[in-house]
Amino acid sequence: MEQQIIEFVGNNAGWFLALSVVLGLLVWSFLGDMVTGLKSLLPQEATLLMNHENAVVLDVREDNEYAQGHILNSVHIPLSTLTDKMERLEKYRNRPIIASCMSGNRSGRACGVLKKNGFEKVHNLKGGIIAWQNASLPLTKGKNKN
Repeated sequence: MEQQIIEFVGNNAGWFLALSVVLGLLVWSFLGDMVTGLKSLLPQEATLLMNHENAVVLDVREDNEYAQGHILNSVHIPLSTLTDKMERLEKYRNRPIIASCMSGNRSGRACGVLKKNGFEKVHNLKGGIIAWQNASLPLTKGKNKN
């Protein structure tokens, strides 16, 4: 029996590798926030934090993406310039900050940059602007005052 299992796995190594990758990604999606110490928020959770705790939204998308639509009153600093423009966020140091991008990937990296710079109340918008739109939440165009 043991020999048959080894032979089966050997004959289907590609499938077992793919299965391992998928399982690893599933585990990471559930445990990633605990490992990194960052809290991901669904769009509905983000709106509650914005409304009840005066959270600031940091949009780290590039200029052309931001111009297509963004969350009202969001602070726009592309991820590529975040480290150089950290002083723009100093006035928000004691407020929750929700980082957003198109899908939640770049904003996750932005959260890491913020944490390394001493910001403690840092959150990632899970699924980014795509999830925001899928939740039928509004976007605006034009420049914000921030």
